[in-house]
Amino acid sequence: MGMMDRVFTMLFRSGGNIIRDTAEVFVENAEKSAARGAVSRGDALAQFAGEFQANQRGSFDCFMDGLNRIPCPAMALGTLGLFVAAMVDPIWFASRMPSIALVPQPLWWLLGAIVSFYFGARHQVKTQAFQKQIASSLALAPTVMRNLDALDAMRPKPVDPTTRTEPILSAPKPIKFPQNAALQDWAEQRG
Repeated sequence: MGMMDRVFTMLFRSGGNIIRDTAEVFVENAEKSAARGAVSRGDALAQFAGEFQANQRGSFDCFMDGLNRIPCPAMALGTLGLFVAAMVDPIWFASRMPSIALVPQPLWWLLGAIVSFYFGARHQVKTQAFQKQIASSLALAPTVMRNLDALDAMRPKPVDPTTRTEPILSAPKPIKFPQNAALQDWAEQRG
């Protein structure tokens, strides 16, 4: 029994545990690691709270915070504004949208780089695609001009009401439905 007492005293002596102490050389103590992590997180939160206290912030900090909040809502509201403009005045919208095709490709890439860097993304450019897109945007210029002329022709012309001789509204022409006899009968009844 004395031999066993000596072995257990050597392994588990009071004030320490030789097995635990030896294992902690190779494996981190989870309880101590969690305590260190909690202290670290608490210190970080205290630092963040100190940075954002209202009494320590100047007018420049408030201005910069407000300025940093503008781009994302401005882009979202601008896109929604384009949809509204397309519904309110489609001819105005259609006459301006082809002009976007005339914007040189490097400017689109510059805008894309600015937006992607603003949101933390990386913008990667390929030289061969760059040359191809410049050529295609320059080739679109005559088509865009023809489309703009056609849209201008669709715009209603101002008419002097004193010289108007034709009726304002003309009767619609009957619609022909050669493939569907039921629709043809319906169109004749209505009109």
